[in-house]
Amino acid sequence: MHFNLKIDTFDTISVKDFNRNYFRTQIPVIIRELSKGTLADEKWSIDYFKSTMGNLMMDIYDNSNKKTSATAYTSADLKMRFGDYLDIIAKDEPTDLRIFLCNLFKHNPQLKKEFPCPEIFKGLLDDVGFMFFGGKNTTVRIHYDVDCSNVLHTHFGGKKRVVLVPPCHSNLLYRLPLNTYSLVDLDAPDYEKYPGLKFVKGYDFELNDGDSLYMPAGYWHYMTYLEGSFSVSYRKISHNIKHPLEGLINLGLYMPIDKLLNKLFGKSWLETKQQIAQKKANQMIHM
Repeated sequence: MHFNLKIDTFDTISVKDFNRNYFRTQIPVIIRELSKGTLADEKWSIDYFKSTMGNLMMDIYDNSNKKTSATAYTSADLKMRFGDYLDIIAKDEPTDLRIFLCNLFKHNPQLKKEFPCPEIFKGLLDDVGFMFFGGKNTTVRIHYDVDCSNVLHTHFGGKKRVVLVPPCHSNLLYRLPLNTYSLVDLDAPDYEKYPGLKFVKGYDFELNDGDSLYMPAGYWHYMTYLEGSFSVSYRKISHNIKHPLEGLINLGLYMPIDKLLNKLFGKSWLETKQQIAQKKANQMIHM
């Protein structure tokens, strides 16, 4: 793998320049000061969430549960008081526990006022911000977002490593059919089992407190929380109709079919998906 692509980074950017150079062209970019001057920039921290919402019961996902590797469908592994979970990720200790795609704005509408959708990303979906939490070394498996929306991902509280791969490399990443994820391990790539990885090109960088990352629709991402921290993502429908259509097909057709086949055939269906992924990668290698 060659993660040597350089991502553009700005302190600020105009709506016009963002739309012309990044949103329309579907190129990722980091903007460092979109949260500057907001109440979130001033107040948001692990302690702040603990003091204001610590008694909420939260769905927690455990990366050590390997049952979820067979399907894109995931369900919470346990329930926990938000404050107790925040205590875990505040420690300088590795953890497999994470929170993802959590609509905290629903529980506390004040958060929307503290970090409203930035002007460059205003659209039909700007009322909802999904939040993500993780501790030291917590990873998020390599995938692209199933709804194929564009995402503005703003990070708070610590460092997070991000690997981004353009959608043209989907087959070389051994994307499982009817799914938007892969089983490859980017931290320990097995080039003998997955030779297509040798031809993958992408970005590898860190997000710091207050950084906002624009991820175009269909971009693969693999994330590692280097410190206990959290992010909020706003979504925006792509100007290219193929992306929302693909998202609807993924959610309304492919995922339900995959769930059914996984229920009926279990491990044999996973093995079939892996064989199909291998075949597509080999075809691309020899093109």
